[in-house]
Amino acid sequence: MQKTHNTLSEKIRIQSVELLNKHLAAAIDLHAQVKQAHWNVRGPGFIAIHELFDRVSVEVENFSDMLAERAAGLGGSANGTIQVAIKESFLIPYPLTIADEAKHLFAVSAALAAFGGSIIEAIGKSADIEDPTTADLFTEISRGIDQQLYFVESHFAPLKVDPPKGS
Repeated sequence: MQKTHNTLSEKIRIQSVELLNKHLAAAIDLHAQVKQAHWNVRGPGFIAIHELFDRVSVEVENFSDMLAERAAGLGGSANGTIQVAIKESFLIPYPLTIADEAKHLFAVSAALAAFGGSIIEAIGKSADIEDPTTADLFTEISRGIDQQLYFVESHFAPLKVDPPKGS
């Protein structure tokens, strides 16, 4: 750990940096997964989904930057290489053989949801170790992931629901 005037104890900072780096690895992986979908999507809604995936990837990359800068700001090291991301990401590998837009939408939404679920857990863990600023950062990322998930899932056809009987 680097010396810093940050008022959190070194013990808290070490725990926070570990949690931040766990999610940095996954965010780097998530960014690459969304770019994979962006480059390979095919179908009637190509341009809309291609551009959507590009916008989602930019947002995810911003989350990576936020995680890395918080880790460094706490006096830690941001472990953001591809090699670390491959080794440490908790996301399932992205299927490389799909082209169909519906399958890409499903895979990207599943990856966003998995990342978002872990971010929600990180909010609680940050609060438990008494680092409210890192918890707030994870909360901000959670809101952003939820929004990106909403944008992606909005491309699924709505489920047909029969009206209640007697209507």
